[in-house]
Amino acid sequence: MGITIVLADNSKLNKEKVLKSIDNFDHEGKLIGYGSRNKIKKITIDNAEYNIKSFKNPNVVNQIVYRFFRKSKAERSFLYAKRLLKMGVLTPTPVAFVEYKSIFTFGRSYYISEQLKYDFTIRKLIDEPKYEDYENILRQFTQFTYDLHEKGIHFLDHSPGNTLIKKTNSGYEFYLVDLNRMDFKTLNYQERLANFARLSPKDYMLDIISDEYAKLMNKPSDEVRERMYFYSQKFSSGFKKKEAFKKKYFFWRKKKR
Repeated sequence: MGITIVLADNSKLNKEKVLKSIDNFDHEGKLIGYGSRNKIKKITIDNAEYNIKSFKNPNVVNQIVYRFFRKSKAERSFLYAKRLLKMGVLTPTPVAFVEYKSIFTFGRSYYISEQLKYDFTIRKLIDEPKYEDYENILRQFTQFTYDLHEKGIHFLDHSPGNTLIKKTNSGYEFYLVDLNRMDFKTLNYQERLANFARLSPKDYMLDIISDEYAKLMNKPSDEVRERMYFYSQKFSSGFKKKEAFKKKYFFWRKKKR
């Protein structure tokens, strides 16, 4: 397969260093994220730290789709990161994306960004409801999400681990990650509230989030809370059904570690 390497304009790396890091991906670096589909490693290059996200080979249909009709997950991550930064939304600095393609099919791809030192994610608040400054963090996070919506950003993977949070002297900074599923459009009222569905099934979290969002939208707090509860429960129910189905019919699959 041929290889395509695209660098950001301000990248400190050249194509040779990027290619070397990809060639050594399986043998070097620290694994920081692993799923059934993708793998993320932290790798040091020239005394600087980078994250490399490896997207697995797509299925037969998507090998054709990504080759001819749709941008790859790696390219979308790269382009969306650049677009977010231009819109004033924080995300780890994009460095490059890499794709392996033949004449007719698409193979593996990689997205590289600068490593970001952060303090925690929203998952910390789910696991530790007595975490220091809990309510203030949630309210600032809700303001951050409202700003996304006002700017026409629909982050489809708005889930607990996909916003990195840094504590600052003046409050908190929020950085989006896992960017390949995103729409840029005007969101209607229901889409805005449904966008919180993946974040938490915890009522006490939704109570704070819905109260803050209602104030920002100048809507009745009871109405916003009820709708957020509905979308959260709908997502949780669908997720549980999906997991039960996979457990029943795909029990033979084992994740590689």
